[in-house]
Amino acid sequence: MPADIAAIEATIQRLLAGHEIDRTLGAMELAQALSPNDWPQLLPLVRKAAVELALAGRLIIYRKGKPVDPTDFKGVWRVGLPRHD
Repeated sequence: MPADIAAIEATIQRLLAGHEIDRTLGAMELAQALSPNDWPQLLPLVRKAAVELALAGRLIIYRKGKPVDPTDFKGVWRVGLPRHD
């Protein structure tokens, strides 16, 4: 089970790169990809990694289908790659 942020960030980037540009992935999906059995414990680290990647401009965090401020969001969220159109 990867527990360091760099490994989690790399996994998130790899998972997103394997999907079409408009596809988003949920926090639970990301955590389960990291550790199918222990995923609930990884959710806070997945969120932290997603926030860091969003602040670096490498992904977008969505809530209810709309981009959110990575430093101020609550509830269910998803991530996707930034669009360059």
